[in-house]
Amino acid sequence: MVTTFVGYAILVFFGLVFLYPFVIQIGNSLKTEPDAAANPLSPVPDPLDLTSFQRIVEGTAFPLWLGNSLLVTILVTAGRVLLDSLAGYALARLRFAGRGAVFAAIVAVLAVPGVVLLIPKFLVLNQLGIYNSYAALIVPLLADAAGVFIMKQFFDSIPRSVEEAARIDGAGTFRIFWSVVLPMARPALITLTILSFQGSWNEFPHSLVAVQDPALFTLPRGLADLVSGSLGSGTQYPLKLGAALLATIPVAVLFVVFQRYFVRGANEGVDKE
Repeated sequence: MVTTFVGYAILVFFGLVFLYPFVIQIGNSLKTEPDAAANPLSPVPDPLDLTSFQRIVEGTAFPLWLGNSLLVTILVTAGRVLLDSLAGYALARLRFAGRGAVFAAIVAVLAVPGVVLLIPKFLVLNQLGIYNSYAALIVPLLADAAGVFIMKQFFDSIPRSVEEAARIDGAGTFRIFWSVVLPMARPALITLTILSFQGSWNEFPHSLVAVQDPALFTLPRGLADLVSGSLGSGTQYPLKLGAALLATIPVAVLFVVFQRYFVRGANEGVDKE
């Protein structure tokens, strides 16, 4: 009993430590500029002020950044779910020369720090003539090694007897993948959707080397511009943290909506294994 209580107490403590910065973010976004500068660590706004959100919408390019982020994130997430699923199924089921080498290369890519690829990305985008365009923001992110790895491992866990039965009924390879195997991969698809949405929504280094036109800035790039002091003098805590709060909401909503499906699907996957 004592051990259980101590364990829960430790979990609650670290949970509060993890959540407190978010509470500070919300509190400061609702403060006036003098109050936020004088009491930055206080979660209670005194007085409550919503001016920062009005300034975000009317005084910055936040709506433009939001639209760009939505466009890029939706296209990248859809592309990753489709292409990573196709690649994962090919590596899990199709027999072709060099399959092991391809999978080993994909695993090796996971070990490469993303910052190492920034300069090569810039050079490739520039040579292809798509630098500083929406294509530069979207195309290089349409597939990723982590997504291929996740889907390949999940497809490996699906019994081959299911596909053999469909093949006996006359289904081709793509029909088996699309109509039989893919619906069974719901847990992996939900996981990949959440990770892809979150990753592309918060992607900053890639946008740094892909575009320079302010009209193409996504939310991370625009928020970095705010934090760097483009607004002029003063800390501007309410404005900066309010914009960060608004940028956090879509990812939080996505996780809350899909969490129960993710947990339920994961349990179904365990039962099947």
